[in-house]
Amino acid sequence: MALKVAIVGLPNVGKSTLFNALTQTAAAQAANYPFCTIEPNVGDVAVPEPRLDVLAKIASSKEIIPARINFVDVAGLVRGASKGEGLGNQFLGNIRDCDAVAFVARCFEGGDVTHVEGRVDPLGDLEIIDTELMLADLESLEKRRDNLEKRAKGGDKESAKTLSLVNLALVELNAGRPARKAKVAPEDQKAWRMLQLLTSKPALYVCNVDEESAADGNALSAKVAAKAQADGAKTVAISAKIESEIAMLDEAERAEFLETLGLNEPGLNRVIREAYALLGLQTYFTVGPKEARAWTVSVGATAPQAAGVIHTDFEKGFIRAETIAYDDYVSLKGEAGARDAGKMRLEGKEYQVRDGDVMHFRFNA
Repeated sequence: MALKVAIVGLPNVGKSTLFNALTQTAAAQAANYPFCTIEPNVGDVAVPEPRLDVLAKIASSKEIIPARINFVDVAGLVRGASKGEGLGNQFLGNIRDCDAVAFVARCFEGGDVTHVEGRVDPLGDLEIIDTELMLADLESLEKRRDNLEKRAKGGDKESAKTLSLVNLALVELNAGRPARKAKVAPEDQKAWRMLQLLTSKPALYVCNVDEESAADGNALSAKVAAKAQADGAKTVAISAKIESEIAMLDEAERAEFLETLGLNEPGLNRVIREAYALLGLQTYFTVGPKEARAWTVSVGATAPQAAGVIHTDFEKGFIRAETIAYDDYVSLKGEAGARDAGKMRLEGKEYQVRDGDVMHFRFNA
């Protein structure tokens, strides 16, 4: 699944520093001036998954292949972006192509980095971004509504359905709320996504704090966390500067550095996992002597759909899935032990995959 998360924020809040750390490269400039990111950078990163290492060790797998997720470093938005200010229109389009949005907020005082608004106010920053995205959505929907109304009056059922969703979104946006606040029926979710609204995308707030606050956050990040809770969003507090330093260390040095900071793991691991969860995703595994691999499926996916992630032919010709729960696979030391203990299940087309399932598919070629 080619999943993309946009890293969005005002200029100079640490977006590109975060992106560099995520991808462990210096591909994105992190210069102290607005619009240093002229083209969106895309980084393909592994989803941290300790269970995969455990499975690979049990099966003596030669190769470990984690699930992956794409992060897109989008250039900084400014006031008026919805009207083309800065490089607004271009970058609003970059956000529209993504599945979710990670809003980066500056939650540290001082330093040499100049804030484009001349002050440090993470809630104010997020309000600017929210406003610009909502204005862009309003303009997009207003342009579409007249044509949809004409078609709906002519008896076009599809247009009538789309029009009802457009009006649903407009109620929220006109009230100053993002479209994600709208209550959309399960059967309308696909059509809702087709509207490609910027403010309907799942949101994660990333608080970029000072180095001393990397473990527990600070007063500024606490304000963002309260906003996230009210919005039904997730939040993560990290120090992008520290994360960029950690990313350049080898494994032994990294562990030692984290210990000195009082951290159990890099904050980026939490960013990646939260983004993964934000998209309603879960992991199942295929394990053998050749490779141990993590696969990404949506929560609620059926066994044939999970098989189709590997290859479409697996879904079309699906017969059954030999399935072992992760805990059973580990406690019984592999497939043979699980089978002997009666813990290998034969699941059919209606089975909904559970996070951590170890699966092997039978299918007709």
